[in-house]
Parts: sequence; structure tokens; C-alpha cells
Amino acid sequence: MQSKALTPDAYIAEMPEDRQKAVNKLRSVIKKNLPKGFKEEMGYGMMGWSVPHSIYPAGYHCNPKDPLPFMGLASQKNSINLYHMGIYADPKLLKWFQEAHAKASPKKLDMGKSCIRYKKPEDIPFDLIGQLASKMTVDDWIKIYESGFKDHRKKK
Repeated sequence: MQSKALTPDAYIAEMPEDRQKAVNKLRSVIKKNLPKGFKEEMGYGMMGWSVPHSIYPAGYHCNPKDPLPFMGLASQKNSINLYHMGIYADPKLLKWFQEAHAKASPKKLDMGKSCIRYKKPEDIPFDLIGQLASKMTVDDWIKIYESGFKDHRKKK
């Protein structure tokens, strides 16, 4: 379910109260730890952080008018979901996160390629998410993104 909200604050205001508290805390932890250069905005019906065109003019290859996405935060029907493109693109970061999550949370990690799902707000390891947010700079993400995209284009 994608929101039509135009700002992260409006998006959070649409959520049930118990979700608002957890998402506000996640948002705060991410903003505190995310390296400089990423911009918070709405995209793909959720709030998120991307590399703005002022830093990466090429934009996202699927739609160059969009900034390069990096992290997303969504309130879905059954969970709060965090999308982190770095763990999808960097196997070392993924391994670190999986191992650190096992130590930080008694709950089994519910994860897709870039999506980390938490069914209950009290299951979210906020400090660990802050550490994850701090692990990749804008320059790191652009290098990984370009490397993967260029490799993908060569195979076609």
C-alpha cells in the first residue's frame, strides 16, 4: 500500500499511533547516523533517503528524473519495513548486518533482498539500525551502484 503523502511528516501522521512512535524513533536514529549528503523525502509511496541530483545528476537508472534511492521506511499492513539498498548491493555489509542482528535481537531476522521487516515495534533494534545507517557514505553508495549498474548493462 503506497501513500500519497507529500512529506515524511504527513506520511507518519497517516499511521496508527503505535506505528507513529516507532517510525518517528527510527527516523530520528537514521537521521542522526546517516552520513551527510543523503536527502530525506518521499518516494515510491514511502519516506526515504536518497542521493539528490545535486550530488548525482544521472539519477536512478529506472527513471533518471528520480534521485538515486538508498534507504526507505514504510508502514505496511503487517509490519514496519526498512529498505536498505546497501545491504542488497554489498555482501560484506549484509553479512555484518545478519550477524549483528542475531546478537542485537532475540527475534529471527525477517528479511528480503533489501527489506527488513518488523511485525512489532518493540522488536526493532534501534541502535543496530543506527549503526547500519552509518556504514555507507554517499560516495560509497554511488560507487557500488555504478559498479553494479555498469556490470548489469554489459551483460545485456
